[in-house]
Amino acid sequence: MADRLTDNLQRVNAEIATACGHAGRSPNEVTLVAVTKSAELAWLRRLVELGVRDLAENRPQQFVERAGLLPADIHWHFIGHLQRNKVKQVLSRTELIHSIDSLRLLKRISEVAAELALRPRVLLEVNVSGEAAKDGMPVYEINSQWDDFQAVPHVDIVGLMTMAPLTDDPQAARPVFRELRQLRDSLAGRAAAHIKLTELSMGMSGDFVVAIEEGATLIRIGSRLFEGLKL
Repeated sequence: MADRLTDNLQRVNAEIATACGHAGRSPNEVTLVAVTKSAELAWLRRLVELGVRDLAENRPQQFVERAGLLPADIHWHFIGHLQRNKVKQVLSRTELIHSIDSLRLLKRISEVAAELALRPRVLLEVNVSGEAAKDGMPVYEINSQWDDFQAVPHVDIVGLMTMAPLTDDPQAARPVFRELRQLRDSLAGRAAAHIKLTELSMGMSGDFVVAIEEGATLIRIGSRLFEGLKL
């Protein structure tokens, strides 16, 4: 298991470095976020030993359980749909919430953050592709409510997240990633002084190279890290 996981991680890191080279970027500009939802706990412990410090879960209960079993210095990301009644469960251990899909949810996070004396970092999730099955807000909604989002206290909006359509051709994701970057740039031009939109969470196991070329700062990788390992 250890050798296969090491090899997988090395290959992913090499592809990140190559993609950054093609884009004229430093690999230090891109954070690999390991998506752990289908991984065994032993695999995650080995990833941590190999230097991976950013892990992501998409289910609140599993997030809480695993955050309590792994080292305290892990940077935990929450990437799944977050119900308002589950906010308190994840907020105290979350480095970054990627999946803010409504103004109502952001306001709930703000309320809980005030109660817990926290200031969470969040990303607004955008359904760039327009697919009905995908979570996230349409582009027009983000644009029309941008001033309202900026006015929510006790949170730091630091960027945007999207998911591209599932396809065997990574290049098909490029227009989606490019549109998210352009939206980020447009919103940044209308942002209040306290809003710094530095993060773009986009790209998964099948399309992260294209995402890096289009400006991703956070890539969410699961199956590429754990392929070949037996559950």
